[in-house]
Order: sequence, then structure tokens, then C-alpha cells
Amino acid sequence: MMSDPVNARPVKHSLTLHGHRTSVSLEDEFWQAFRAIAAARGQPLNALAAEIDAARGVDTGLASAIRLFVLRHYRDGPR
Repeated sequence: MMSDPVNARPVKHSLTLHGHRTSVSLEDEFWQAFRAIAAARGQPLNALAAEIDAARGVDTGLASAIRLFVLRHYRDGPR
């Protein structure tokens, strides 16, 4: 069962990108979906995060890029 999205608070998790630790705050539903996508692709979460990081624009934060990736995955289908 999903939590109430109106009251959802981002949860901070650590990721390793290109050998450096970084923290990303996402709502729990986004973390669950992000993990599920990585698992379905047979890809470690850090590798998928690095792929998203490399593709994002300089004006887009990593958390926003991950949210948009998850949204597009479920809206448009896997790539």
C-alpha cells in the first residue's frame, strides 16, 4: 500500500557516482520504483544513477533527474 502522496517526505539515501559518495533525497515511492527499474535491467542502483547523472543537464539536480527518469519509464515504457 502506498503512503499518502500529499504527506510524503523525501528520504535521503547515499549513492556512489564515479567513485564519489553523494546523497539524494527522494520520496519512498520513487526509491522503490528506481530500485525496481534497476533490478529489472539487471543493473546495480549506483550504475543506473551514474547513467542518469551523465545524461542530465547542468540545470537539473540529480534527484529531479531520477524522478523524471522514473516517470518516463512508467509513462513511456522501458528503454
